[in-house]
Amino acid sequence: MSNHGLGSSSGSFASYRNALKALSARTGTPLSSLVLSFGILHELTAIVPLVGVFYGARAFGIGERIVAAVISEGEEPIAPESGSYTGWARQKCRQWVQEGEGWAERVGRRYGLFGFEIRNQSNTARTVSEETTKNIPGRIAGDVANAVVAYGATKAMLPLRIGLSLYLAPGFSRRLIEPLRSGFVGLFKR
Repeated sequence: MSNHGLGSSSGSFASYRNALKALSARTGTPLSSLVLSFGILHELTAIVPLVGVFYGARAFGIGERIVAAVISEGEEPIAPESGSYTGWARQKCRQWVQEGEGWAERVGRRYGLFGFEIRNQSNTARTVSEETTKNIPGRIAGDVANAVVAYGATKAMLPLRIGLSLYLAPGFSRRLIEPLRSGFVGLFKR
């Protein structure tokens, strides 16, 4: 076994392990409960903005315009050595649009969302609605565009989501995870 695991005093996870132990000691929250709470909150802070931004973009009809603006602005590649933060942000947004388009198609085909129909048993797509067939390279339309905007916004909020999850994890653990764990363990002690 490697010396770089969570149990070793040195390695890539040592600083994280020490920080989590300190937070656990300071808040009086068991470490395992704290980690589980963080994981749950991190997922919730992804799902809530994803759904909210999707329906917001749909209600205001801005998904297609935002995606078109991101794709069309500065079609030329940005040199990493240019040192331009604006260029980096545009490049990152374009990357999120590409990732979001793939994510929207995967999720859409799996669950029948965004104008896609659910795949059949042989894992091939049956048909796609006319709204989605407008989705040709360089043109992302309809709910696919709204999903791409929601995906990009959720990715952009990652630092905020992590901070919020860390801040809320001790309280979430004490008020929800620990009572559930105690109740569950109590069932087996009887």
